[in-house]
Amino acid sequence: MNNSINNLSPLDGRYSNKVSEITKLFSEKALIQKRFIIEIEWLLFVLNESFYKTIKISKVDVNKISKFKNNFDHSYARKIKSIENKTNHDVKAIEYFINDYFKKNKLKKFIPYVHLGLTSEDVNSLAYALMISEIKEETITSIKALHKQLKYLATKYKGISFLARTHGQPASPSTLGKEILVFHKRLEMQIGQLKSIKPMAKWGGATGNYHTILLANKNRDPVKIATKFIKKFKVEHNLVTTQIEPHDWIAETCHALIRVNNIVNDLNNDMWMYIANDIFILKTIKDEVGSSTMPHKVNPIDFENSEGNIGLANSMLNFFAEKLPISRLQRDLSDSTTLRNIGVAFGYSVISYKSTLKGLQKISPNKNKINEELDNNWIVLSEAVQTIMRLENIENAYEKLKDLTRGKNLKKEQYLEFVENLDISQKNKDYLKNLNPRNYIGVASKLK
Repeated sequence: MNNSINNLSPLDGRYSNKVSEITKLFSEKALIQKRFIIEIEWLLFVLNESFYKTIKISKVDVNKISKFKNNFDHSYARKIKSIENKTNHDVKAIEYFINDYFKKNKLKKFIPYVHLGLTSEDVNSLAYALMISEIKEETITSIKALHKQLKYLATKYKGISFLARTHGQPASPSTLGKEILVFHKRLEMQIGQLKSIKPMAKWGGATGNYHTILLANKNRDPVKIATKFIKKFKVEHNLVTTQIEPHDWIAETCHALIRVNNIVNDLNNDMWMYIANDIFILKTIKDEVGSSTMPHKVNPIDFENSEGNIGLANSMLNFFAEKLPISRLQRDLSDSTTLRNIGVAFGYSVISYKSTLKGLQKISPNKNKINEELDNNWIVLSEAVQTIMRLENIENAYEKLKDLTRGKNLKKEQYLEFVENLDISQKNKDYLKNLNPRNYIGVASKLK
């Protein structure tokens, strides 16, 4: 954990150990590094593609430039930031940094080709495409860990019947495993959706019309040239844009992550209520304090922590999804600050997944309470009785069961007496007599 307690953001202080990988992928340094790599890769591409008046580049010079690119570290980032402080332009600062290095390392002849044909947003769009793609994969890793735990619990508890509730009221029984399986399947679908979104970048210059690339390659298709370069990074090339890539794919990514987060938060709420109702109990941890004044308490803090962090994440993701696709005419800078904060939303999301996972690792079924609830709610078998009565053409089956059960606490003896007096086949009568709230679970234990 970061040893500083003076950080403004909990991501950089309290939670820094939980988001260290996210931080690496979306820090200011990470953005500078991506821009730097893109500038160098484009330079080598320009030289190798024989752009207008391009001079030949030797293998020795290629190796020197490549080594320069691969040696990026904190010192590079600090020097670039110091240049930016003078220029007040972050991408131009990288160009000047490269030029300065080339002057000092016998590479001066290549300076005219640095940033040739580009606008800053070409570099930025590709940089963010790469960063968001990487942070998305890291986030999916955390989601998958939660997804795996849900599958484990679904299998482990598939045979434990419990009283389901709809509208908070006793309902047809289910199994703990099946209800956990629901969340496993929901996450599985959304992981697929999140993975399917392809990152996009533009490479069309100041207003998206490929002016300068065309000028440097008058006998070649500038769009094909740009696409060839973009494809090197396994990113989709958005062919038709303004100065900026319109960010629709980023909005789509945000919406997909919101759906993941909503599923996790739904799980948080269910687990909270199961714990509150003693269906699950939390494992006690030595030296851990639940309340400063009530020594008996073991609080569901992990699920609550997750809920709070999801709220923060989703508020930001919603804003990104609504703001980023909107820009005045061919360009304004309102997206710039917004884009820099995307990593924060992913960070809060990852914290929530880890908190929920931690909470799930602390729970265990309270079988005594579960069985007590089942044994005290024979009323839930009214569904089964009504269905059999309908199948045997008994009129007003629903109404008769309603009179028997609604607002009443049906006992086992009353249930059996009602079944015994039904004018139905002996086979169905025996079936109903053998039913109880513990075994009336349909195929819940068999679902996968």
